[in-house]
Amino acid sequence: MIEFSLLAALLAGLLGGVHCVGMCGGIVAAFSFRADGSRPPFRLHVAYNLGRVSSYALFGALAGALGASLKLADFMPAQTALYVLAQLVMILLGLYLAGFNQWVLVFERAGGVLWRAVKPLFQKLLPVKSLPQAVLAGMAWGWLPCGLVYSVLVSALAAGSAASGAALMLAFGLGTLPNLLGMGLFARQIQPFMQNVWVRRAAGLTVAGFGAWGLIALLLRGH
Repeated sequence: MIEFSLLAALLAGLLGGVHCVGMCGGIVAAFSFRADGSRPPFRLHVAYNLGRVSSYALFGALAGALGASLKLADFMPAQTALYVLAQLVMILLGLYLAGFNQWVLVFERAGGVLWRAVKPLFQKLLPVKSLPQAVLAGMAWGWLPCGLVYSVLVSALAAGSAASGAALMLAFGLGTLPNLLGMGLFARQIQPFMQNVWVRRAAGLTVAGFGAWGLIALLLRGH
């Protein structure tokens, strides 16, 4: 099922752009304008996002390794429990993106502790003046407490290995690129579309559908 999980993670990142506008808009705005009012070159936006996606892949590797250790040498009930948990969280994530519940914000509140430790380091990197500095700022950006990221991390926990967890979070990160790069270049034009209630609902229900289909597939395998 890893191919299915990778596709679900990729689409969660892509369709989750409705959430990214609100969560990361301030940071993207800080990256998009210099003190003199000019815009930084496009390569800096690429570097920011390269750093951010690298952090996601690292998180995925750590979660996958932890999940593999929790499986207790392929103990089947533990594998099934992690898989079911990942699909349930995917459903909750989709419903959140659609505007129907706020459950995934629990993950954001928990991640706030880590962000408070990373934020001073992030602020020291601003204003960004070089590509290496932009990559480091992007890596710090990846620690921003985000229910979308943390929800997909639960799937990485169930991925079965560090490599699979990293691949899943990498797929998610690549899915977020069109929205966050687009925000950096066309923030004013893209925001009204991404905040449209019907766009949010369509995106969220699609993500929730992946979680529901994952549970159905599990039931079908059991018969």
